[in-house]
Amino acid sequence: MAAKKANPYTYSTLPNGLRTVHVHVSGEVEYLGMVVNAGSRDEDIFCHGLAHFVEHTIFKGTRRRKSWHIINRMESVGGELNAYTTKEETVVYTIFPRGSLVRAAELLSDLISSSVFPEKELKKEREVVEDEISSYLDTPSESIFDDFDETVFAGSAMAHNILGTADNLSRFSSETCRNWLDTRYTPGNMVLFYTGPCSADRFYATALKYFSLLNHKMEVGKREAPAVNAVFDRCEQKGLHQSHTVAGVRIPGMHSGRRSEFALIVNMLGGPGMNSLLNFEMREKRGLVYTVEAMSSLYSDCGLLSVYYGCDHDDEPRCRSILAESISRLHDSTTPRKLEMAKKQLIGQLALARQNTENCAISAGRQTLYTGTVRTPSQVEEDIHSVGIDRFRAAVESVSPDKLSFLTFR
Repeated sequence: MAAKKANPYTYSTLPNGLRTVHVHVSGEVEYLGMVVNAGSRDEDIFCHGLAHFVEHTIFKGTRRRKSWHIINRMESVGGELNAYTTKEETVVYTIFPRGSLVRAAELLSDLISSSVFPEKELKKEREVVEDEISSYLDTPSESIFDDFDETVFAGSAMAHNILGTADNLSRFSSETCRNWLDTRYTPGNMVLFYTGPCSADRFYATALKYFSLLNHKMEVGKREAPAVNAVFDRCEQKGLHQSHTVAGVRIPGMHSGRRSEFALIVNMLGGPGMNSLLNFEMREKRGLVYTVEAMSSLYSDCGLLSVYYGCDHDDEPRCRSILAESISRLHDSTTPRKLEMAKKQLIGQLALARQNTENCAISAGRQTLYTGTVRTPSQVEEDIHSVGIDRFRAAVESVSPDKLSFLTFR
């Protein structure tokens, strides 16, 4: 076994080039999945929505199994099958009781290597995804983010949404889906991840047995980083009972080495704590909003820091002013002592988040895909502690109010 160990993580590469990461966690539940470096930004203009559609239909039949047999394979032992798609990756994974690793590995291998996408099943799933699109469009607090992306990333493959359109769905055939699988779900473009109590050696032996059959090579185009577009301020009249607003600005991506200062900014500005600036100023102090949150999306070659709030129409200008004032306060009023307090809060929140083993399992796969290793909690804490006041203020300057773009639905 050609493995590199760094407790609790063990990394290895199968002879066909498929990378694996094993995370040893005691307990009665196991997690096995595949992270595929293929998402909506990899689709051409006539195939918007294909990555997501394949994620839906990969469970609809293989050369050996029909849809019911796939569903029942893990559920019959109390397990679950799941998947999701983003702009840059697709994740297919299963959660199951301890002792069913071989069952899970054999099924996951079958899905990735032998899915046939029966036309009868595709027809039914088109209707499901069309309903998903309609439901999504009926939820302005969600759809506004895609509309914002369409403008901030205009001119690039990052601009279109993940779900695609009904017209595109109608063109996706068994051959279309199979071709996406053959060219994207390839050993060099994926990472197999496992979290649970079984040993690294046993996991590797299982992976070798069931995933060595994947031997086709990746032949895909190279991604191009989206250009930085001009700042915009747009309002769309949709006849809504309240205003929904997203404000955002481009930030560096996941490989920039600056993720910690932006994580601190997001958390201090509009993180989950009710003591964040926007939560306190907009909701607790003035009662202007029910929901306000800041977030960052870090991609392989770019990033986006954004703020969302929903409020009465007449209060939107006031909320916008509070946002600008709060960012200025972050820059001007954050002292070294306040920054240390913010670091302590963020580190504590991350410690609580690590109790979600499912998210940690997927994160291990994603990090291995993009960087080759998983950052340990101590490495994350060290990186957060390394952010000094000058680095922090420089990062705040890069998201100053004059650099923000705005989109409002009314």
